[in-house]
Amino acid sequence: MKRPSPAPQARAAAALPTAALTALATLAALVLLPSGPAHAFTGDNHEDVTRRALPWQPATLTEMADAHEGAVNANDRRPYFDLGPLHCDNADYLAPRHAPDYPRTRDEATTEIVACVGTSVARFRNAVRAADGLVDADGRVRADQTDLSAHCTWDERPAPAKCAVLEQLGRGWHQLEDFYSHSNWADEAAPGPTGIANPPGLERTGVVPFFDIRRYSGMKDADWNREVRAIVPEDLASGCYPDFDSTGVKPAGCVGRVAHNRDLNKDTPASARAQTGDNFRRATAGATAEITRQWKAFAEELRAAYPENRRGDRMVCALVHDDPVTDCPSG
Repeated sequence: MKRPSPAPQARAAAALPTAALTALATLAALVLLPSGPAHAFTGDNHEDVTRRALPWQPATLTEMADAHEGAVNANDRRPYFDLGPLHCDNADYLAPRHAPDYPRTRDEATTEIVACVGTSVARFRNAVRAADGLVDADGRVRADQTDLSAHCTWDERPAPAKCAVLEQLGRGWHQLEDFYSHSNWADEAAPGPTGIANPPGLERTGVVPFFDIRRYSGMKDADWNREVRAIVPEDLASGCYPDFDSTGVKPAGCVGRVAHNRDLNKDTPASARAQTGDNFRRATAGATAEITRQWKAFAEELRAAYPENRRGDRMVCALVHDDPVTDCPSG
């Protein structure tokens, strides 16, 4: 969840194209780029959330959740770190009753939410395809594709099927976890007037309805785009962060806007917004419930997509177990 303060120098030369779906093309292009070193990040909260959510065996869970080397933290390495949709950033907005003439419209903010959802949809589809390599045509687990004796490398290059699936899931789940920390979905505002320094909180207790990633993965992008836009709450916001966004406007220091670092994030218990009420626990509880839901949905999709010879069942087993050849026999 935690993202460091931006460096003082400009972090990119140009903004992403205007349409939210074009952001997905940019994401796809990143498969050709190696991840850079971590930029002073810690992934402790991502690790804690992910470990609580997943009923996986230890070695596999560590590949996904480790604070420094896990797949769920891979988006916090460059160049992925610099793309706002991979962290659900820049969906900042205040309605006129809170801040007349706020510099970002509801539609622009919602475009950022759509782009964030879209990156997870793309990763879900990729993970389902990659899972085909976990077992053979007869439903037998492939040892060469599920062995974790060597650590996986999250660099988007060809890899054994289990590593490939974990990378796609981790990169798709990171921003969903971030959303609960970076937005006002589950939190409450501090006492006193609401505004840029104290955005309203939605205080939602359930998982996010527009993170229906499995269902969206089977829809045309234009159709789920419209659905998301129709159900995003009016006062939903995430913080402005100086990285690429999807509206074609690179944030310029977030002046006059609800800022990630100053105003809204709950990345640690020490964050300013986390000091109000139970906000930090709400963020981590929401993110944990979200990943529990996402894993269940992915497992269901594998069983539905690969029913022959119970291949989907064994794919799920192979992803959960550290020694799937032994623990997931066919027959």
